[in-house]
Amino acid sequence: MSVNQIYFPALAMVALTVVVWLRMYFMRIGQMKRERIHPQSVATSSEAAARLTDSRAADNFRNLFELPVLFYVAVLVVAQAGLVSPLTVGLAWLFVLLRVLHSWIHCTYNKVMHRFQAYVAGGVALWILWGVVGWGLLR
Repeated sequence: MSVNQIYFPALAMVALTVVVWLRMYFMRIGQMKRERIHPQSVATSSEAAARLTDSRAADNFRNLFELPVLFYVAVLVVAQAGLVSPLTVGLAWLFVLLRVLHSWIHCTYNKVMHRFQAYVAGGVALWILWGVVGWGLLR
């Protein structure tokens, strides 16, 4: 299996992050225009929280820099250590798909238990990936 195969899930995560960033941008700019909110009035996070009422995309964007950071590191370790296999690539894609689901739920109807289930499932896929990485490094 080509080492490049492990980089495609990482590219997909970057694409997801860009999509959520664009959604956040258009939602915030749209609300600020509709409600005539001056940019300086939302200069701090507490001011933004008080004035910008729909924070789903912004909250999700922040989430994309939590567990996914460990995902990106895992991808690099897998590639550099020669651990690219159908299992590691499959786990990487599973994590990405579950993060896409989590983001979709978070940015749309935002039912907490649905979002939580996608989050936990993605976390489990990531921890298993790290377990495979650890095992591979110890062999």
